[in-house]
Amino acid sequence: MTPFRHFRNQFPALRRYTYLNTAAWGLLHESVLEWRQEHDLDYLIGGSVHKMDCLDILDRTRERIGACFGCPAGQVALVPNFSIGLNLLLEGLPKGSRVVLLEGDYPSLNWPFLSRDFRVEVLPSDPSPEEQILGALRTGPVDVLALSLVRWIDGLLIEPDFLARVKSEFPDLLIIADGTQYLGAFLLDLAASGIDVLGASGYKWLLGGNGNGFMLFGQGATERFQPPSSGFNASGHDLSGREGISLPRSLEPGHLDLLCFGSLNKSLELLQDIGLDVIEAQSRTMSAQVVEALQSLGLDTPVVHRPRHSTIFNIPRSEDALMERLSGAGLVCSRRGGGIRVSFHCYNSENDLDQLVELLK
Repeated sequence: MTPFRHFRNQFPALRRYTYLNTAAWGLLHESVLEWRQEHDLDYLIGGSVHKMDCLDILDRTRERIGACFGCPAGQVALVPNFSIGLNLLLEGLPKGSRVVLLEGDYPSLNWPFLSRDFRVEVLPSDPSPEEQILGALRTGPVDVLALSLVRWIDGLLIEPDFLARVKSEFPDLLIIADGTQYLGAFLLDLAASGIDVLGASGYKWLLGGNGNGFMLFGQGATERFQPPSSGFNASGHDLSGREGISLPRSLEPGHLDLLCFGSLNKSLELLQDIGLDVIEAQSRTMSAQVVEALQSLGLDTPVVHRPRHSTIFNIPRSEDALMERLSGAGLVCSRRGGGIRVSFHCYNSENDLDQLVELLK
């Protein structure tokens, strides 16, 4: 954990808790707090002068997001969160589109499709959904496959390599992925992934706090949507620009919060300084260690026996006494899906895992 020791020391919450709850909320880094305080102080004394001077925060954030995840900055839409971005986007998807979803996926991914006039097939929950997905796609024409790269309840991971193979077999299929529980823990290059639309909120593994998220669009994806959302901000404040608004900009109809997106930009900078590849390596190592520990306790679940797993785990115990014991020891986690969900990020250590194991014994 040596490469992460200094990074870990910049999260005051870790001095109070054994924090295994990034899947619910990522922590705030001291450098992000310092940036936010300076920004708001400048706003306090400068008003619009300050805000106008730092509008380039948005462009710099788009550029950094694109650099991190293999997407041109012009194909990056900044949105307050994934849920809003997806709902705006689906207003531009043709009615009657046939959509395949996965049972148990995040409600803010599935519900927007189910609440609109699409032909939706929801595949039953399965610890190995890849064959189900391929079977559904091969039974007839499907317009959209929408899924989370990491399932929120138990951490089941869908590899981008699998989606690239799906895209190769079904080139006309529109693949929409939620990366909220994936990005910041694992590497992803949009151009190589086969994903057409990748969305995420920034407050979990990206450690950007609330109020920021993004939608990334692959080559050709923008031609599949005609959303009616529009606004003066989307035109770049050009009174004659209403007809020339691109798809990513149509998801930005109004003013964006410079504090929120500046926070995301700063947090991504910190993650880049460590190295996204270094973080992924740590995520893989920690995931394997947690799997081994849970197996030793007889608390593993089918999804952890897949070739690779994420850093989210659902422990099949949920009794009140255990939750009280964990909480009383300062261990932060969540109840999800009938079990206890724990999640590990690059600021967690083997000591955090050891404490969890001792409390579970």
